[in-house]
Formats: sequence, structure tokens, C-alpha cells
Amino acid sequence: MNKIRKALALSIVAATLSGGAAFAQDHHDDHHDNHAYVQHKEWRKGARMNHDDWNRGERVDYRQYHLSAPRPGYEWRQVDGNYVMAAIATGVIASVIVASAAH
Repeated sequence: MNKIRKALALSIVAATLSGGAAFAQDHHDDHHDNHAYVQHKEWRKGARMNHDDWNRGERVDYRQYHLSAPRPGYEWRQVDGNYVMAAIATGVIASVIVASAAH
């Protein structure tokens, strides 16, 4: 009975650890893909950015990438190899720049 408990406990620990490693790997892959350029013709000044796209983006320090200071209520995000300045509350786009063009 004691051996069965130990085997069960080891199985649970192994499953938990391997699941966490898989999640960490997926997150890393998503992070990497976020920097590859994808053209989004729908992202233009005055358009609304999709909520899922906004959430995938990483907030960037505009000074580090020589971008203009965002207006109050706006921020820069890097999404699919683009820098997008949009309103935090609504997703209305103020500016889009291809990331490689900003360097």
C-alpha cells in the first residue's frame, strides 16, 4: 500500500512539472512570434485595434525605441513586429510603425 502511494505521488508531481514546462515553452514561443513582422492593413490611424491583438502586444518604452511620447491615455505596444500607439481604454489607433523602421 505504501509503494502505491509513493508511485501515485511521484506520478502527480511528474505530471505537474511537465505541464508547467510545456506552458513555459508555449509562452516563450508566443513571445518570440510577437516580434516577427506581420502586415496588418487594418491597423491605421483612427481604426480600432482588436482586443486580442492589443493583449498579445508588449508595452514598450517609447524612449528606448525613439518613438514619440504617447498622448495621455495612450501607450505604445509591440505586436507582430509593429509598434502601435493606441488608446488604452478603446483601442483607437493613433500611430503604427514597422518595428525595423524605428531603429
